[in-house]
Amino acid sequence: MAGCEFYFNCRLSPGGTDSKLNFTSKDGGSSVRFQRQRLSFKVRGTFRNDGFQETLPLPSSFLQGKRLSELSTFGIGGPAKYFVEVHDESEMSAVIRFCQQEDIRYFIVGKGSNCLFDDRGFDGCVILSSLKFLESDGRGVYRVGSGYPFNMLGIQASNDGFAGLEFASGIPGTVGGAVYMNASANGQETADVLKTVEVLRVDGKREVHIRADSNLVYGYRLSPYQTMDGLAAILAATFRLKPCAGARQRHRGFLERRRKTQPIAAKSAGCVFRNPGSGCESAGALIEKAGLKGAAVGLAKVSDVHANYLVNAGGSTAADMMSLIELVKSQVKDKFGVDLREEVICVPYRSR
Repeated sequence: MAGCEFYFNCRLSPGGTDSKLNFTSKDGGSSVRFQRQRLSFKVRGTFRNDGFQETLPLPSSFLQGKRLSELSTFGIGGPAKYFVEVHDESEMSAVIRFCQQEDIRYFIVGKGSNCLFDDRGFDGCVILSSLKFLESDGRGVYRVGSGYPFNMLGIQASNDGFAGLEFASGIPGTVGGAVYMNASANGQETADVLKTVEVLRVDGKREVHIRADSNLVYGYRLSPYQTMDGLAAILAATFRLKPCAGARQRHRGFLERRRKTQPIAAKSAGCVFRNPGSGCESAGALIEKAGLKGAAVGLAKVSDVHANYLVNAGGSTAADMMSLIELVKSQVKDKFGVDLREEVICVPYRSR
């Protein structure tokens, strides 16, 4: 049979002895001779009464066609092929295991405050993390689920009289997202007060990472989880804070400053670009100096309030937003020689 090309149809009768294997040559003939062999099949799924395999049914918790614009603070994004919300560690583990077994690409989202979804949606499973527990020892140690709102954690800790997360009260993301991006503002960053991170690996194993481990490198908008091999999901994080009588007042000051300097009511993903680094002005200042405040592509617009905020002015598409991002980068590069890098995560419809 060397060099021959053929198709085959296989009818299986599970547990029976009348299974048939019919070969048809590419030109339509059926006179193909071959040596009898014992064949074995690994089949996943269920069977109908006539012996043909059915597609493996989706778990009942899975939805199809969920609009991702509903899961993103940009208010942009087409439908997800599959969508599921998980509420605890066992559900997260089961969903990821199912996706891996069925070769379904997946993406975990919290508040969607740092994501730009494709206009076509996502050709896989979007998992909404609702692991929202909070545990406190009363002495400044907080263990929090990855789906817990990061701003609520900042408010809670500040009101309890502990410092280190006052900046978090103005960040509309989740704990998992804050750890993943090493969120920061006002001279504070997540990694400064991080004690441990609990993660799930793709092989199903659970690990606890200690912040003090020198192999775990953090930096500006950088955490080890962005490039960690075998990482499936961040499950929880524990923070160690210090007592501070002025923590509550400080977090209120940060909130008031945010209200005055940021377009908090607009549909945005916060700051779109990372600050270039030491010795250079902030991304927002460079964009403003380039004369780009108010610049628009379609219904995607550079905010008139804060130039590093690109906003959905009402009906913007992902294509509009991506074109505006490229316009801003090009203009800043031409005028100042600075290459801006996005901190927002652009989630493609399908992996190439």
